[in-house]
Amino acid sequence: MLEHLNAEEIKPQRVVIVGAGGFVGSTTARNLREKGIATIELTRNEINLLKDNAAHSLAEYIQPGDALVVISAIAPCKNSTQLVRNLQMMEVVCEVIAQKGDHLSHIVYISSDAVYADDVSLTTEESKVEPSSMHGMMHAARELMIKTAAGSTPLAILRPSLLYGIKDPHNGYGPNSFFRLVKQEQNISLFGGGEEQRDHIYVEDVAEVIAQTLLHKSKGILNIATGISVSFRAIADKIVEVAKADIKVEPTERKNPITHRHFDVTAFRKAFPNFSYTDIETGLAKVEQEYSEMV
Repeated sequence: MLEHLNAEEIKPQRVVIVGAGGFVGSTTARNLREKGIATIELTRNEINLLKDNAAHSLAEYIQPGDALVVISAIAPCKNSTQLVRNLQMMEVVCEVIAQKGDHLSHIVYISSDAVYADDVSLTTEESKVEPSSMHGMMHAARELMIKTAAGSTPLAILRPSLLYGIKDPHNGYGPNSFFRLVKQEQNISLFGGGEEQRDHIYVEDVAEVIAQTLLHKSKGILNIATGISVSFRAIADKIVEVAKADIKVEPTERKNPITHRHFDVTAFRKAFPNFSYTDIETGLAKVEQEYSEMV
């Protein structure tokens, strides 16, 4: 769980975001700017972590007192080539942390709940790290790398559950792909009957948790999850409803066993007792509104 080094909210001097051009990174950068927090937003245009001079380039951005947020990743990580590249990217970050550790006031790494085994009955921060996918293995390895590099610098590792939002680039199974199918006037095809239950997180909530972690200069590990898991079938039906779409939600022959993920969010409530997640109905309605505003 998290330990707050700041009992009250204190704005960090400056936040350097590595991966500021991505889904979570861009949302986080906007959130911090709106709070009046100085940010350095590093996208792939400024820093390509796979280039030979990446460590030198990144180190030049770090100033004494900076907080560092690491979000950049090739995601989802699906194969061994992507796994190796993700580790190479983190190797660069860790090299810079080793060089500039005395400059950094705080480090936040955005990981994933994929580090846990699929069959955990009730997931907590104490659940064993036992990934069953390349994506989970990537984050587990990167967590270990950054823990080792951070040394005495306060480090927070945040593990979000499944994210959704209009700008998600991955089109992952669930709200993101379902919305896009609806907007293309295509039927939603489920895995089996869509019975699997997952804890779905609105991306704006993830950005706010990252901001709160920075404001409190928190260290430790925390899952970002609402504690309420919803089936993919229920998500699909709700999207059809809020979009007022004349399309069908179609089950298919099941090819894989049904797995669920449920979270015990006691540690989260203790860390941020005043934080309220966006409920799934409100979140999906917000995404629909964002789509309508694009027209």
